[in-house]
Amino acid sequence: MRNNNTTRTLYMVELALMVAIIFIMAFTPLGYFQTPGLSITFLTVPVAVGAILLGPKGGAVCGLAFGITSFMQCFGMGFFGTMLFSINPAATAFTCIVPRILEGWLCGLIFRAARKVMKNGAYLAASLACPVLNTVLFMTSLVVFFYQTDYIQGFAKTFGTTNPFLFVVAFVGIQGVIEAAVCFVIAGAVSRTLAVALKQV
Repeated sequence: MRNNNTTRTLYMVELALMVAIIFIMAFTPLGYFQTPGLSITFLTVPVAVGAILLGPKGGAVCGLAFGITSFMQCFGMGFFGTMLFSINPAATAFTCIVPRILEGWLCGLIFRAARKVMKNGAYLAASLACPVLNTVLFMTSLVVFFYQTDYIQGFAKTFGTTNPFLFVVAFVGIQGVIEAAVCFVIAGAVSRTLAVALKQV
């Protein structure tokens, strides 16, 4: 039996490892794939794994790490984020960080709830929920703060829509499907395997 100090130390080590993985991925091709619009990100994978293995609080910390790396892209590393930052720095910081914290926290809650009704399926449910939450929360914040700006309206005109919902669907497009599919498969498999190795099942 592990005592409380040992359990807490192990938890902190695991959390630090997940955060380190997020930062390493963020600054290699594994983390972001730049496009003219939104970047395709695979950082939802470690966030989902962290939320599943470490619970809602751990998921929130992993989401925070994801958000910080996303915000860092706004300093010349990603054209879209850099443009948003030039329009409204505070709103850009909120859009990059807060939705990702909520994403990790909610993913952990979803996993806990799903585990009560299904065992293995909970890993897949949470792994799919994470990228979906990332897209929904990020795009909601983007629309709230930036939809009426000339920059985003330029995209809206390109897509031929004046409806915010249709704009989100058109803007996210295939990239949202790619992110969801990758996280669903990889995070689902990795989190289940690690849970067995860590004797959490």
